[in-house]
Amino acid sequence: MTSDLKSSFGYRAVTANERRERIRRVFSAVSHRYDLMNDLMSFGLHRLWKRWMVKAAAPARGQVIVDLAGGTGDVAQGMAGPDRNVLVCDPALAMMEVGRQRGLEHVSWIAGEAEALPFATGSVDCITIAFGIRNVTYLDRALSEILRALRPGGRLLCLEFSEPQRWLKPFYDLFSFLVIPRLGAWVARAPEAYHYLIESIRRFPDQEQLKRLFEETGFGDVRYRNFSFGIVCLHVASKPADRGDSPGDLAHRRP
Repeated sequence: MTSDLKSSFGYRAVTANERRERIRRVFSAVSHRYDLMNDLMSFGLHRLWKRWMVKAAAPARGQVIVDLAGGTGDVAQGMAGPDRNVLVCDPALAMMEVGRQRGLEHVSWIAGEAEALPFATGSVDCITIAFGIRNVTYLDRALSEILRALRPGGRLLCLEFSEPQRWLKPFYDLFSFLVIPRLGAWVARAPEAYHYLIESIRRFPDQEQLKRLFEETGFGDVRYRNFSFGIVCLHVASKPADRGDSPGDLAHRRP
């Protein structure tokens, strides 16, 4: 499953480098209409799903919190405060620039991709990622990097589209394949981006498959909760408290 991701862009076969470049072009193209499209596609529900994730993250005083693939900063804004260090980390510079222009308080921005996080080993208390994990090129590397960057006992919260309940799937597919690409063409003027969005969801591991990938990487206490009848799922996992840092880890990386 993870090997399929690095050689695909939706349903098209591509090289890993081509996948990375295509995805970056997609987010550059939709950056100024991204939040509006999310509102239209989800009927505003994405804001509720993200609020639930922020509540589960329970940001606290003194923590270092990274919102990975954080884009325009809507999740980071919900976690931000003057007594903690909240960072958006994303390879899509155009997306982060939209967020920067909003002047979000107590939010910092740093360019970086999941497969090579710019943070020291064991330096992060909590990593969140909302609707971004399926866009990484090497999912196994990304999960390993997230585990490395977390302190022992630190948590990963991953919000992602998943497998809806069987009764809902025909209606969900009809809306996805017929309506969303047309919205993308009309509102964002980027139909390719939203064809990719729908296809990438269908190729991504479902709830149980993603849970197993987390566990195989080394995460502990992995659990998940479905929202909206399984259209979206929140996975929560922890770095085991007894997991030490390896001497060869990249200790020069700092948040």
